[in-house]
Amino acid sequence: MNFWKQIFLNKPFFYAFILVIVGFCFGFYFPVMVQISQLLLFALILITIIDLILLFSHKKGISGIRIVKDKLSNFDKNPVQIHLQNHFPFRIKYTLLDEIPEQFQIFDFKMKGKLSSKKEIDLKYDLIPNERGIYQFGNINVFVESPLRFLQRKIVLNSENQIKVYPSFLRLNQYSLQNFKAHINEIGQKKIRRIGHSMEFEQIKNYVSGDDFRTINWKATAKHQKLMVNQYIDEKSQQVYCAIDKGRVMKMPFDNKTLLDYAINSSLIFSNVVLQNHDRAGVFTFSNQLENLVKAERRTNQLHKISETLYGIQSNFMESDFGKLYNYIKQKITQRGLILLFTNFESMDSLHRQLPYLLGINKSHLLVVVFFRNTELEDFLTSNDSKSDLYERTLVEKFIYEKQQIVLELNKYGIQTVLTRPEDLTVNSINKYLEIKSRGII
Repeated sequence: MNFWKQIFLNKPFFYAFILVIVGFCFGFYFPVMVQISQLLLFALILITIIDLILLFSHKKGISGIRIVKDKLSNFDKNPVQIHLQNHFPFRIKYTLLDEIPEQFQIFDFKMKGKLSSKKEIDLKYDLIPNERGIYQFGNINVFVESPLRFLQRKIVLNSENQIKVYPSFLRLNQYSLQNFKAHINEIGQKKIRRIGHSMEFEQIKNYVSGDDFRTINWKATAKHQKLMVNQYIDEKSQQVYCAIDKGRVMKMPFDNKTLLDYAINSSLIFSNVVLQNHDRAGVFTFSNQLENLVKAERRTNQLHKISETLYGIQSNFMESDFGKLYNYIKQKITQRGLILLFTNFESMDSLHRQLPYLLGINKSHLLVVVFFRNTELEDFLTSNDSKSDLYERTLVEKFIYEKQQIVLELNKYGIQTVLTRPEDLTVNSINKYLEIKSRGII
């Protein structure tokens, strides 16, 4: 059935077959048309047999393989390559249909071209996944035509495989500590003046112009009869945790991604910067219970452990219990460190319900609350639609203003904040971390 379907869907064969039928139909009125139709039918059968022999006499007419990495990066362009080789002794015209995972919802993917005899070609395209999980690739279907182009042969290349989609690991190099600091210097951002010293003493050295007078070691100065200063280094191996809220407030979508997805991707990149800065990185999640804990360490496989944990995060988006979060941190994280809390507050009332727990966490640790600007409301407000209802615009302004009030309220109690657009989450989180390290306030 598939064989005859392929034949009759081929345009040259179909047109020739229609001409034969028409010729026989008009043969009742024009007898010469019958002879012409008979000759045309004979030629059609002969060309079909020749084309059939050309296409199907070679068992392995074309071979190929799909080349894709064993894991894909979420929200990023992931290259996919298909290698084809023509084993026919003639030039072919091909139509390639790759069975892409159903998560992409791409059902009309085609690649067409021509390939000379005994030649190879590499076909490339990009895929951008929008969710973590297992993606199932199917077979590669190649429809081949000979130079006669009367028939098509379908060749199925067995290339089924499963690929896992992880949080955005392709951006780790882009947001590495070295590249990030170089970018800061390029845009002319000044270093923040340090308000204190770390407790890690390194050595005593000769005073040079620019050294802080407060670091002069008077005993060493008297002994050597010249100014000597104490040199300090940044305190290392400090605990830095990413606490990710998996509750209802993180289900809100922006650009087809939930706030939870943004937080997961940013946590991986942020943890990489923390480890490069010689601090200890860890993560955990919470909603109505605490899950997915990776203790803050600075081991060689720590980033891999964090990546595997972030990959497996699932949520039913229940209401978050900040009371359990406070008790867990109090019992399990006894050493003072930095806790970057990814959550969201849409109103002052929602903040005030959780404020006592946030204050409790901030007493023992340096708490940074990261929450999100509602970019869709902001875009609505800045649109030039004069027909917008005045009540709607006033309500939107109230929501935006309340976000700013939340920042002021948290800062009033000494809690650090990052209010960011979802797409700027990674950059702003790393900026805040580097600012805190520069000020030495952990």
